[in-house]
Amino acid sequence: MKPAIEVASLRKTFKGRDGAPRAVLKDLDLVVDAGEFLCILGPSGCGKSTLLNVLTGLDKNYEGKVNVSAGRVGYLFQEPRLLPWLTAEQNLDFALASCKVSSSRWEELKSRYLAMTGLSEFRDYYPHQISGGMAQRLALVRALCVEPGILLMDEPFSGLDEITARRLRTDLLKIAEETRKTIVFVTHNAYEACFLADRILVMLDGAFRQEIRVAVARPRSYDDPAIFQISRDVIKAFGDEIDREPVPSLAATGGLVDDLDRNAAARMNI
Repeated sequence: MKPAIEVASLRKTFKGRDGAPRAVLKDLDLVVDAGEFLCILGPSGCGKSTLLNVLTGLDKNYEGKVNVSAGRVGYLFQEPRLLPWLTAEQNLDFALASCKVSSSRWEELKSRYLAMTGLSEFRDYYPHQISGGMAQRLALVRALCVEPGILLMDEPFSGLDEITARRLRTDLLKIAEETRKTIVFVTHNAYEACFLADRILVMLDGAFRQEIRVAVARPRSYDDPAIFQISRDVIKAFGDEIDREPVPSLAATGGLVDDLDRNAAARMNI
């Protein structure tokens, strides 16, 4: 079967304030299989979002080869980006019309994905009348309704409280299993990546440093010790490189890792 995404020797540069070029993507090679759930894990500023912008076609200024061959691309941003003057259902209708999905299928698609995300009763609500977690679920429904072959997700749960984010991660896994969409999910949270992904690519300073296969059967439990152990291994494997960058205050860092791992964990938001 042909891969959903193929990237070869991808390189992108920006001009710095001094006018000198700065490489943000450094000769990346990437193959994503159809139906695969890939997480790209790395600290802020490593080039993750830039890569997604290239894959979705928003950024065409790069060197190298990029081939996305699984049909329409859906993009879920960090913020829901809903139109505030439209109801939940009208936001979906706007996306369906914009993507020229046959109107005969609108009701079927909306009902299916609203039910999957528990939003069936909120069709007539405006964005300001629902919670942040519900708004992000609605953004996910909007992305799914247009029937993308590939779903790109740029840290979509990073702005939510942990309880809500945890629920949405579980919902996303169920949706991925039911729809078999190809998903590329960007995050700086190691546990999130290990819980969601079939495969993780750790990205630092514009380059992929290591690939990790998550050999945990689905459906997955959020409290599975195997996922926790893989997340520890990910942090330890990249601790040296991560610690070379400035580390934020550890005063509020949670307790999923021991003291030996805390500097690295702070960079990965564990």
